[in-house]
Amino acid sequence: MRRLTDKPMGALKPGARSQPDSKSGSTPQLAVDVVHHSPEWVDEVEDGFLMRAAKAAYRAGAGSTPPAELSLLLTSDEEIRTLNKNWRSRDESTNVLSFPLNAPCCEQGPRPVGDVALAFETVAREAGERAIPVSQHAAHLVVHGVLHLLGYDHDNDSQAYRMETLEVQVLNALGMPDPYALEVMTSGEGQ
Repeated sequence: MRRLTDKPMGALKPGARSQPDSKSGSTPQLAVDVVHHSPEWVDEVEDGFLMRAAKAAYRAGAGSTPPAELSLLLTSDEEIRTLNKNWRSRDESTNVLSFPLNAPCCEQGPRPVGDVALAFETVAREAGERAIPVSQHAAHLVVHGVLHLLGYDHDNDSQAYRMETLEVQVLNALGMPDPYALEVMTSGEGQ
């Protein structure tokens, strides 16, 4: 599969790069590259916050695995629309896209697991509609995207329940509220 930027993972700069988690034992280790293609993200969300969300989702969803790495692309609606059109034949913007790499384990170095891309304008608009900080919504979408990289999906009710339950657990561990309960409250459903 072609990478989002045609550059090898880890070569995308400027941006932050975390080191694999230093915990020992069976806890999965994950390095996260954060790549900025849209300057709006800089004032709204700290890279470290999104890295923590990605690592928490990976730990919760991966089980026991060798060290891995992923890229987190913080971009615009325009670029997400292009990616969505090129890779999914959908000519529209969306909040998050996941591109699993399904690479084999490496003898040396971490195994690349894929890319997660977020569109600033859509994420900011949705956060505004829910009256929550952009950083909170972005963290939820990072968790959601990382779980997609790990094979989780929401194509049917059973899969959606499993994935959403894990998302809520991860976000709760990060001190964040249940985003699905928030959607019910802000949409007026159940009232």
